Amino acid sequence: MFHLTLRNIRLAAHADNKEDAIQQVADVLTTAGYVSKEYVDGMLERETQSSTYLGNGIAIPHGTHATRGNVLHTGVQVMQFPDGVDWGNNQTAYIVIGIAAKSDEHLKLLHQLLPILSDENRASQMAKTTSADELYRLLMNPQPPYLLEASTITLDIDTRDLTTLQALNLAHLQKTGSVNTAFIADILARSPIHLGQGIWLSDSSQGSLRNAVAIARPKASFSINTDNLDEKPVSLLITIAYADDQLHSLLTNLYNLIQQGKGEQLQRAQDHAAIITLLTTKAAQQAASQAKNTLTADFILPNEHGLHTRPSALLVNTIKQFSSRITIIHLDGDTIPVDGRKLMLVAGLGIKRGDRIRFTASGPDAKEALDAIKNLINNNLGEDIA
Repeated sequence: MFHLTLRNIRLAAHADNKEDAIQQVADVLTTAGYVSKEYVDGMLERETQSSTYLGNGIAIPHGTHATRGNVLHTGVQVMQFPDGVDWGNNQTAYIVIGIAAKSDEHLKLLHQLLPILSDENRASQMAKTTSADELYRLLMNPQPPYLLEASTITLDIDTRDLTTLQALNLAHLQKTGSVNTAFIADILARSPIHLGQGIWLSDSSQGSLRNAVAIARPKASFSINTDNLDEKPVSLLITIAYADDQLHSLLTNLYNLIQQGKGEQLQRAQDHAAIITLLTTKAAQQAASQAKNTLTADFILPNEHGLHTRPSALLVNTIKQFSSRITIIHLDGDTIPVDGRKLMLVAGLGIKRGDRIRFTASGPDAKEALDAIKNLINNNLGEDIA
């Protein structure tokens, strides 16, 4: 990420509108010696080309190619607007990060911000804090609010024993340094809870060194006898270590899936990335509720220089031709889904040549959208391939 110090952070600002906010952040960029005063013209022009609003109350206004000559030094200025700024399209920005960059250096910043864009709790804290130190920590801390990754998910286990699933989850949590023996003892002392639709949950705060989630899924569902002699199906076991309250959004998504009768989405998810998507994003919940109109397709990026700004723009413009909601996941990256209509987010994924990309389309023209994306990628997103 760009070099950031406490001097680059300003709290409790107020702006009457988006243009006012951009002018203010341009002024502090100028005062800090990053840009000349003309740079603001490019920042305002950029907004007419493509909104710099990313999501979760964060916007990153920056100049156009034509105003890169007004950049004196690469840098950023962060301004907090606790009352919010209307950024258009029913979007409100609370954190505005003004960027001065001579090339595509801002893409590194975008990639750094992706975890924040999927963490509503962290973004909310950034909007409300009265401490520059806390805002700095929230913005610069690369650690996610909880651990949930491929290494903590085991799929297609050949077993008909819930204890085996539990043992696998505990082993993963211990291996990642998320729990100690007190956690393991507490989990083993109590039976998992059946949430419904074959999904079971075991959790504890004892011996939890950080928030972490482990998931084990058998190759085929099976049934077990519970304490009250009823038979219950077993299709998935989730084991959770609590260190604080930042797992709330994940649990909400899990319970929403079950209440909507969509638990089978977790049971049929094709890989760890699909499971992470279902449990961590609201967009995934919306897609799950429209499962009959949801399709996915995986591709390998052929472009020599990766998915940089120009091919990203072509991809986004293609996606905007369809009414379906389309999200993109970098399967060889952070596996955080982003809105395919937002150029800043797509370009910030950091997808390189040979990386795997997953597109999920949900809506009436999902198939047509994925066909168009396939054709675009097969034609190298408009670029020559070396």
